[in-house]
Amino acid sequence: MNSARKIKLRVTAPKPRNPLVAAAAQRKAGSHRKSRASERQQEKALLKKQLKEI
Repeated sequence: MNSARKIKLRVTAPKPRNPLVAAAAQRKAGSHRKSRASERQQEKALLKKQLKEI
């Protein structure tokens, strides 16, 4: 015997991905080294230290 009620299956589409997120995530990644600003600061401190010793 068939039942009088039929079961409906609803499939919802996934939310569309934000294309800007992938670009932002890629900007975060990079080489694991000190920034140019920190290298300059370190060189400046080293120079001051050397001049103080003279």
